[in-house]
Amino acid sequence: MIRISKIGQVTADDILIRNTATADVSEAVSEIISDVRENGDTALYRYCEKFDNARLDTLEVSEEEINRAFEQIDGELLDILYTAKENIEAFHRRQITNSFVINDKPGIVLGQKVMPLAKAGVYVPGGTASYPSTVLMDCIPAKIAGVEELIMVTPSKDGVIAPTRLVAAKIAGVDRIFKVGGAQAIAALAYGTESIPRVDKIVGPGNSFVAEAKRQVFGRVDIDMIAGPSEILVIADGSCDAAVVAADMLSQAEHDKLSTAVLITVSSDLAEAVSVEIEKQIPLLERAEIARASIDTNGKILLADSIEDAIRVSNEIAPEHLELCVDDPFDYLSQIKNAGSIFLGKNCPEALGDYFAGPNHTLPTGGTARFSSPLSVMDFVKRSSFIYYTQQALEQVGEKIARFAKEEGLGGHAKSATIRSERQK
Repeated sequence: MIRISKIGQVTADDILIRNTATADVSEAVSEIISDVRENGDTALYRYCEKFDNARLDTLEVSEEEINRAFEQIDGELLDILYTAKENIEAFHRRQITNSFVINDKPGIVLGQKVMPLAKAGVYVPGGTASYPSTVLMDCIPAKIAGVEELIMVTPSKDGVIAPTRLVAAKIAGVDRIFKVGGAQAIAALAYGTESIPRVDKIVGPGNSFVAEAKRQVFGRVDIDMIAGPSEILVIADGSCDAAVVAADMLSQAEHDKLSTAVLITVSSDLAEAVSVEIEKQIPLLERAEIARASIDTNGKILLADSIEDAIRVSNEIAPEHLELCVDDPFDYLSQIKNAGSIFLGKNCPEALGDYFAGPNHTLPTGGTARFSSPLSVMDFVKRSSFIYYTQQALEQVGEKIARFAKEEGLGGHAKSATIRSERQK
């Protein structure tokens, strides 16, 4: 049964799961990346057979396979996917950043140009569960940003990708899909092979091998984040329904044996009741074994003196998902400084954000919400500044620039700021 402790007996470091690879994982990933760089598609075919039992003639998913996927899912689910797409699009369109120009001084034009990435790669897991929601969440912002070519890589089982993943990819506007998973897929996106083009950025969650591969190729390409096991932190007052709180905690515990589910409450009665409810509900889950391991290893219930005290501790933890299950949650919103996504009130299960509401579910983990943000349209654009000065405008500031440069001991810089004016004399 989950342990109940008082705040102060458990620190943020006791709760956070840092996403650091073991030496064995790091070495294995390095070998896979080298293999793919050297042998390209040949290595990918070999890994597909080894890890996915997939003997493939081609790595790319055909239009015929995508069309067949649409025939295999029911109409109700298709409607749900389209509705989720509309919600995700509506939210992310508000994130569009425009270029700007400043032209308020004679002879000077300054500005910023915002441009989409040419190519982006999206990794979609396909191991212990299939995630069409990840397809929508990671691909729709890229298309809104204007990415020219969006490439999706995802593992196949026996050469077959789950129909919902293919349908979601088509709905989200993915340009090309490849049946490759694991660290080898990340290597292919980072360096390119005969079939898979090299991209500018890789996004999407994955297991420890995928996360480590993203870490190793960063710099060659950009990445969104090093995603760790899923986390949920629930702050609850004494009037919450214990069964509801337990269900919300288990919604993340079932993701992974390393997932973290934490409750901070001001009520000892609720703490006890939630602990009991968790034990009742775990055996009813399809992924009971995973949830059991997660709760036993990383599940915690903490008692706080006040909601404000609970929020203070939550800010130290900086959870991926934060549920504020209290009356009048907007009264506390300004106090929350560090969280990936915030669920306000008693009618906002974390699953609402995972699938349907619209905000992105690719979120910072392991305490990185202290300094990073959910995946967004901004992740798929780059910015260049531009500067224009007329001859007269430069002459007015040239000596000042030269003085600044000389202070730093950079005579060449100083000369470049004055030489135009000198040659006009």
